[in-house]
Formats: sequence, structure tokens, C-alpha cells
Amino acid sequence: MNTGYAVVLSTIDSERKAEILAKKILRKKLAACVQIQKIKSFYRWKGQTEHAEEYLLMIKTAADLFSQLSEFIRQNHSYETPEIVQIPITEASKEYLDWMADEIQPLKTLKFDPRE
Repeated sequence: MNTGYAVVLSTIDSERKAEILAKKILRKKLAACVQIQKIKSFYRWKGQTEHAEEYLLMIKTAADLFSQLSEFIRQNHSYETPEIVQIPITEASKEYLDWMADEIQPLKTLKFDPRE
């Protein structure tokens, strides 16, 4: 099943920047929730193997807001190429999806109907 909702992942290099970005996303009502977790990243960048401590933002949003959210992250991010990856939410409780709909401005009038 496709619920119409997703988790968008992005990383950033400091806890302060992660918190600022999360608050900006919520103020714009581009997401219902943003969780932040400290992680270690190992990756290839410009032909080299790199590693860094980063902060992972797990952004709960409506799938159809990906373009707006992606552009917003790019405009408010310090990385040359920020991670912006959308993972569809294929199953979730009706109550959780209804809460998300209430908190994401463009979807305020929508409610999740499991029969759809």
C-alpha cells in the first residue's frame, strides 16, 4: 500500500545546524516531525574515501512535498551536495497518518483513509 507519506533523510555536519534546519522545516510546515541522530558516515567523495561525524535528519512528510522540501533543504544547507533521499512509508497506523496530515500545512484538509 502507498500511504502518500514518506521519510526524507538528510545529513549535516553539526548538531546546531541540524536543529536549525529541523526547526525551519517545521515552521514552513513541510514536515510533521524531524528526528535527529548522531551518526558516523563513511563515503566516497571526489575519488577519495572519507569519513565524518554527522547528524542524520529523519523528516516525516507527505511524499508529494518532496520537490518543495528538497529545494528548501538545498537552499538552507551548507553541503555542496546534500543527501536528500525519500523513502516511502508503505504502512503506518491511521492515527499517525492523520496526525501527520494535521501538521503538514498543504495537507491539512486530507485524512488517511485505509480503504483508498
